[in-house]
Amino acid sequence: MAFGDRPILMKIALVHDFLAQEGGAERVLRAFHDAWPEAPTFTLFHDRDRAHPAFLEWDVRTTFIQKLPGGLRHYRWYLPLMPAATESHNLSDFDLVLSSSSAFSKGVIVSPEAVHISYCHTPTRYLWTDTHSYVEDLRSPGIVKLALPPVLSYLRMWDRAAAERVDKFVANSQTVRRRIEKYYGRTAEVIHPPVDVGNFSVAERPGNFYLVGGRLVPYKRFDLVVRAFSKLGIPLKVFGEGPELENLREIAKPNVEFLGKVSESTKAELYRSALAFIHPHIEDFGITAIEAMASGRPVIALPQGGATETIVPGITGEFLEDQSWENLAHHVIRFDPSRYDSKRIRAHAAQFDASVFKEKMKQFVEQSWKDRETIRLRAHQPLV
Repeated sequence: MAFGDRPILMKIALVHDFLAQEGGAERVLRAFHDAWPEAPTFTLFHDRDRAHPAFLEWDVRTTFIQKLPGGLRHYRWYLPLMPAATESHNLSDFDLVLSSSSAFSKGVIVSPEAVHISYCHTPTRYLWTDTHSYVEDLRSPGIVKLALPPVLSYLRMWDRAAAERVDKFVANSQTVRRRIEKYYGRTAEVIHPPVDVGNFSVAERPGNFYLVGGRLVPYKRFDLVVRAFSKLGIPLKVFGEGPELENLREIAKPNVEFLGKVSESTKAELYRSALAFIHPHIEDFGITAIEAMASGRPVIALPQGGATETIVPGITGEFLEDQSWENLAHHVIRFDPSRYDSKRIRAHAAQFDASVFKEKMKQFVEQSWKDRETIRLRAHQPLV
């Protein structure tokens, strides 16, 4: 990189909330590391058994929560301590800090001359958009539910103040961009998250089943899909694990098959063999829908959230009228997969490939640093 005739030298740090699972946020972090492999990763804690194996080879720096009793498996006990733990990251030696945040990492403290760019997956769900349902759905003793609202109020104030520390926000979708503006009063650039399109391929002809999957949690409304297909008797395959699994099994008929956690290769084969992928919920972006389209398969989705930015009705899928099992059943009965061109669907998905994401993020980071350098140079110019 060069700035005028001078090379731009940046010492970069990556910050992530915590490493204890494998989801879209962790894919973004891995893409950051691919782009800046020398950058260390700062995080609240690292569960080496549950996080992606790739993180074992990185320079990962954790906080005091890593050593607290039960901190890895019962980290929610320490929710009130996480702001202080986040602020304990020592980033004073870094010129540019790139945080991957859906909760705490945007609240790091950087040096006065550093640039902090926060890639925001969403403003913290349990503090803003989902705070009431979070408390209601919590499977904990009543005393915990009574104590939680004051804790959330404190965290909400900290979260709003933490957003003020960020120099530039990047949102993963227009949906998240609007939330950042509403809850934080900040503008954001939109750069869609990475999908490894090259890991998926198109089949000559699909199988005879529909597909749904991901983390089996209540807000994703997989119950609507299971209920609709149980009524229709049409084959449905469900991949993934989560707290909703037993509830879904209870309402499912024999035509619904639960596959549990599947390998990436098995998932890719499921996508390419499905008649269509069902996306019945509101997602900030929706990586599974992109993976299905990268496999040439159309998506039947709720027309809200990230789906409105990725699905083209009549070309790559179609939209439901409402979030009900009856409406989904109505669409499935009338769905004609032969109307869709698999190669055209895959070509549409290519714009979300990881290579595109990395290039856009590199350009954004470089431009942000150049802007800071320009301001710095002007500040040191002598007055005439």
